[in-house]
Amino acid sequence: MQKGLLSAVAATALLASTFAASPAAAEGKLRLLTWSGYAPDEVVAKFEEETGIDVEVTFSNNEEMISKLRATRGAGFDLAQPSQDRIEGPQVEFGIYKPIDLSQIDTSLFIPSMLDATQQNTTVEGEVYGVPHVWGTSGLVVDRSVAGDVADYADLCNGSHAGEVSMRLKRPVLIGFAFSMGMDPFAAYGDTDAYGEILDQVAEALTACKDDVKVYWEGGDQLISAISTGEVKAAMAWDTGGWKLNNENPDITFVAPASGALGWVDAFVLPARGENDEAAYKWINFVMQPEIAGMITSAAGNFTASAGGDEFVSDTLKAQFKDSFPPEAIDNIKWYPPVPAGLEDLEGRVLDRIRASN
Repeated sequence: MQKGLLSAVAATALLASTFAASPAAAEGKLRLLTWSGYAPDEVVAKFEEETGIDVEVTFSNNEEMISKLRATRGAGFDLAQPSQDRIEGPQVEFGIYKPIDLSQIDTSLFIPSMLDATQQNTTVEGEVYGVPHVWGTSGLVVDRSVAGDVADYADLCNGSHAGEVSMRLKRPVLIGFAFSMGMDPFAAYGDTDAYGEILDQVAEALTACKDDVKVYWEGGDQLISAISTGEVKAAMAWDTGGWKLNNENPDITFVAPASGALGWVDAFVLPARGENDEAAYKWINFVMQPEIAGMITSAAGNFTASAGGDEFVSDTLKAQFKDSFPPEAIDNIKWYPPVPAGLEDLEGRVLDRIRASN
């Protein structure tokens, strides 16, 4: 009887100690689900040294992140980094994230326009589910020595550089041309008929432009080769490609279009069943410091939403960034919102129509 009682007491004590140890153990580790380059070894080491929190990094992409979190109903990770347009839909459908407590985040570290845009695009039922981290854009890559007049997407089709321009027949070209033609495709996302009318006008313009296009590029290497050899003088492309070409030829660079570059953002989210929100908030505030943000940019190749982070990169990249993105160009970026169901199918049919046209 006494032995049984002692055994029961011991078991109870062991069980209590197990539950007591779990939070303490959780406080010592951050399980991060992110993209390659977003958590460089030197940044992780610096964070661990300053906070005493171990970081367990799992590299992934949008599809895998959402799949992992769906499979566990939001468990297994404390912080994840899907793109901002992959937050609202999965949250509404699967409930895999938890709201962010903005009082735990130093919002002064963020570029205001990016923070505002991401909050708007990740708000579900009045709760914010994402804040911005790494971002990039598509816009124009231009040889300014011969095509300096190309300042917006539609300028690729003004006839002055017939046979010397390039673009890729994917959804960004539809959206970019719509903005350049004075329309707002994102505002029409909730109205399929209105969005279809915009796409019809863009399709007409792009069909008329086919004779101006030297090549519809498919891969980045193909485009960079065409521009570097002089076959193509101006193209719709991405920012880092333009800066890569600028390293070889100072006349070629990325230009933010007058109607606004098209921007993507990989955000921070809290998985619904994450165990260490405190460590997650510490990581967000740590990596958004300008000096740390510069280290991430150097590793990933893309800039972050850190205010002043561009000051802590190489002089060459800093100069390229400032040339392509004066403050007004950053504020004019058109950030991709969540895509409603059915719109990508509609866009695909329009792109097929453009390809098939004579």
